[in-house]
Amino acid sequence: MQPTGPILPLRAWTSARWGITLPPTHRFPIEKYALIRDAVIRRGILPPDAVLEPDRVEPWALRLVHTQRFIDSVMNGTMTPDETRRLGFPWGEDLRERSLRTVQGTLEASRDALDRGAGITLAGGTHHAFADHGEGFCVFNDVAIAIRVLQREGRIVRALIIDLDVHQGNGTANLFSLDEDIFTFSMHGAKNYPFHKERSTLDIELEDGCSDSTYLALLEQQLGPAFDGARPDIVFYLAGSDPYVHDRFGRLGLTLDGLRTRDQVVVEGCRRRGHPLVLTMAGGYARDLADIAFIHSESVRVVVDTFGPSVGPHPGSLRRTELL
Repeated sequence: MQPTGPILPLRAWTSARWGITLPPTHRFPIEKYALIRDAVIRRGILPPDAVLEPDRVEPWALRLVHTQRFIDSVMNGTMTPDETRRLGFPWGEDLRERSLRTVQGTLEASRDALDRGAGITLAGGTHHAFADHGEGFCVFNDVAIAIRVLQREGRIVRALIIDLDVHQGNGTANLFSLDEDIFTFSMHGAKNYPFHKERSTLDIELEDGCSDSTYLALLEQQLGPAFDGARPDIVFYLAGSDPYVHDRFGRLGLTLDGLRTRDQVVVEGCRRRGHPLVLTMAGGYARDLADIAFIHSESVRVVVDTFGPSVGPHPGSLRRTELL
């Protein structure tokens, strides 16, 4: 499905302004979203006026995927202690606000993909969220909501989700387990969280320490059949930075070059086949926050260079350490 009408410039959506108040020892690096936004602009990948902030998602869109009880618990702060523990975040008005903005950012990016060829959100990929609960730092399932909204609008029928976060998208797999129009493809650590895996349309399980060469060979071998099986009207790419060798929770062995090649394989595959692409950030927990910002901004650069003209310098013209 190619975009119709005049070619529009690419842009990205950021919810970085809406943070979450977390204890100093919390494992989730909430600061990364502002660093990703700033890196995309500072590196000249997109101009500042092409990085936009979304509104709140409408309640009816949430109800296309999530139960009313769960939505109410997030909106009204009535989550139980067990539910907040499973989620991994304390409830607060800031959590509610960020969650609503993040979902809308992915929805805006999905509409951009259909109109512009590619859409980008500098957050999203909250793939551990189920219909009736959140878990693994994921409140609402942004990709699932975007798909259901686009289907309701009559803009798509079929979708492919390429989930290359190191952790299986268990919530997404569960939500679409009975839907033959949605193809869920996940490459993830076999022994990593979640320890109970759901069944995706196609699951590729990776051993700890998986190298660039092994990972990329598997990706290239399996991606073509996924495209063929999905016959998608749109592709959602969860470009997690956590397969990185220095990620705290990744347990894989991918290098910066390997991650960039991974992105090129996916993005160029979509371009060649004429599939609109939505890029989401998904997870990333590198010890050095500059690594997270660099990896994710490189994913954005690959999309911009593939689907539209880049306005910035060559990737090698700015060192990773200059991003902080």
